[in-house]
Amino acid sequence: MLDVRRMQILRAVVTSGSVTAAAAELGYTPSAVSQQVSALEREAGIALLERVGRGVRPTAAGLLLTQYAETVGRNLTEAEAALADLRAGRTGSLAVRYFGSVGPSLVAPALARLRREHPGIRLDLTLLDAREALPEVARGDADVAIVVRPREDTLPGLRLVHLLDDEYLAALPPGHPLAARRVLDLAELAAEPWVGSEPQGPCLDVVLGACAEAGFSPDFVAGSEDYATALGFVAAGLGVGLVPRLGAGGGRRTDVALRRVRNPRPVRAVQAAVREGAPGHPALATLLAALGEAARESLAHRPGAGSPGRSIR
Repeated sequence: MLDVRRMQILRAVVTSGSVTAAAAELGYTPSAVSQQVSALEREAGIALLERVGRGVRPTAAGLLLTQYAETVGRNLTEAEAALADLRAGRTGSLAVRYFGSVGPSLVAPALARLRREHPGIRLDLTLLDAREALPEVARGDADVAIVVRPREDTLPGLRLVHLLDDEYLAALPPGHPLAARRVLDLAELAAEPWVGSEPQGPCLDVVLGACAEAGFSPDFVAGSEDYATALGFVAAGLGVGLVPRLGAGGGRRTDVALRRVRNPRPVRAVQAAVREGAPGHPALATLLAALGEAARESLAHRPGAGSPGRSIR
């Protein structure tokens, strides 16, 4: 293997025309330069310089290596510049995994800030279930996954960054007797037919766990794995249900009454998962900060309970 540093010394000798001039240019002694060139000749297995009067000139092999040394030097300079850009967060890529209801209120504004502050970053953005997203982060295939996990949860090899607590609201048909109330005890929904809005997983665990704490198991008569459809079922009078605020569409619907719930208050913890010990990247730090900022903004604009028979606004 040829030593790249010695090739650069050879190039300095060839371009300057003498060992003494190259030594002055590089800040070495002439003896040190001669030793490095001799060592490179042993690596190459062929003479690289020949004496001409008081100077030297390259052999065919020396000229060949000098040309390659110039190319290597240029590539090293480019590599150093590219590495500096990567360290500063000006280039590179981020793979982000998220679930649907955090897209509009958390992911979109966070990515907008990331684009402003790190315009050169390439994004790999995928809607993915936590059961697939977390292993991707653990393997290093993704940089961050936004997931629902218990607030104090720990996952081997991963670090969880809490973003917000997203409370569940009772969804009722507008004419429902309980729609006249601003806040409901969860147990008041025990005898109602229920519309499911969650697939199997941590979000459904929050709903079932809260109902169990209130002393009942919900009777699901209809179900959906997306909140818009579930709210449509509720609006049609098929039953009642629980939907998280982030999944309630900002309370813009007027065909469903959304009411706060207590005793207990169902809440899902939205967290960002990153790999423990992963190399720091300025763009990832910016993204996490932007997600936190978007979460705080979402909470600051959280709507209160609406009037009877209307959605929360």
